[in-house]
Amino acid sequence: MARVSQIVDCTDPTSRAEGISQAQDALSRGEAVVLPTDTVYGIGADAFSPQAVAVLLAAKGRSRAMPPPVLIGRLEVMDALAIDVSEEARALAQAFWPGPLTLILDAQPSLRWDLGETHGTVALRMPADELALDLLTATGPLAVSSANRTGMPAATNVTEAQQMLAESVSVYLDDGDRSSSTASTIIDATVTPPRVVRSGALPLAEVQAVVASVEPESVEPQSVEPEAEAPDSHS
Repeated sequence: MARVSQIVDCTDPTSRAEGISQAQDALSRGEAVVLPTDTVYGIGADAFSPQAVAVLLAAKGRSRAMPPPVLIGRLEVMDALAIDVSEEARALAQAFWPGPLTLILDAQPSLRWDLGETHGTVALRMPADELALDLLTATGPLAVSSANRTGMPAATNVTEAQQMLAESVSVYLDDGDRSSSTASTIIDATVTPPRVVRSGALPLAEVQAVVASVEPESVEPQSVEPEAEAPDSHS
């Protein structure tokens, strides 16, 4: 059970460091935190703690069939978490990370984590948000989903997030409003050619300018986690 929620004003440099420290402590206890990303606000948990991921999914009212993405703080972490990364995926990561791009990759089979029913894949993103990156540097990879209850709009500020998630989150990092509720673009890079499985903040034209073979989103509805992002994973 999460402790009484704390909201930390991270727009204030004095309290910003304290907010990151409080969030890091909560995450180390297997609790959930809300953090900003460059797209929407996200709810995050320790990616390597099955219990923490379960707390995140329960807070959102989401089943294991919709596993959360994982946010990373450095591009190099991709190779620690994924295998058989194609040249196309590397080119996209180098061009758009940090930014609103989520890549679905084959997960490292040796990792001891349980994000849900991933079918051996992991969705990775590096958000273009200074506060999120500072937190990720302190904690390592985080499972991050959009900060909302399933079926409701993603939160673009802490107030919206708290109204939906309440005491299921231990620490809310408030870094002001996010101007858009558009989540990240998700590309499945486990297939050849890569294909968009969710259109988002990164336009297809910009993606295809880097990797021309990327296929557009299918007209068939996709069962894809809405963010992190995060992020955003949110994200």
